[in-house]
Amino acid sequence: MTLFELAAEQKSAEVTDWAARLGWVAGLLLFIALVYWLMRQGWKWRGSLQSGLPDLPTAPEATGAPRLTMSGRYHGSTTAGQWLDRIVAHGLGTRSRAELTLTDAGLDVVRPGARDFFVPAGQLRGARLDKGIAGKVLAEGGLLVVTWEHGGTLIDSGFRSDTAADHTAWVEAITSMNHASTTEGTAR
Repeated sequence: MTLFELAAEQKSAEVTDWAARLGWVAGLLLFIALVYWLMRQGWKWRGSLQSGLPDLPTAPEATGAPRLTMSGRYHGSTTAGQWLDRIVAHGLGTRSRAELTLTDAGLDVVRPGARDFFVPAGQLRGARLDKGIAGKVLAEGGLLVVTWEHGGTLIDSGFRSDTAADHTAWVEAITSMNHASTTEGTAR
């Protein structure tokens, strides 16, 4: 008998116990649903733990002329210095597209499909290039991380520009704004 004849004779065994097969499929679907429900409950629990964070400010009517603009992605916010401690309160944990505008008044973050927020210039604490934030890891320097203060909490927010070469200009601009506000405060 040749290999082709042998292959032609082989067949899969017919399913004879449909009840057992359907039971296994139903059990697997219930397990997947349970895991999804537990993940959702964990997300809600994290949000309730962070409920002390005040509401996010919105952009004022007149913010002035834009210093820089950027189109890209918002990857999330964490407690400053703790790149895995994601903040989910007030929609800060939702990844989305983002349009950033830096003015003398502060940083305006417009997120289609998610909640917009505004960081007043006096609350900006700095910016740096990094490689990761809360579940998103990129090449070294591939992420713009803006540190700001809100309600007594230092927050790191991660952004990635559509043009990664823009990140350096953003770091310099935010650092110079922070340095100017620091020297003004000490001169008073």
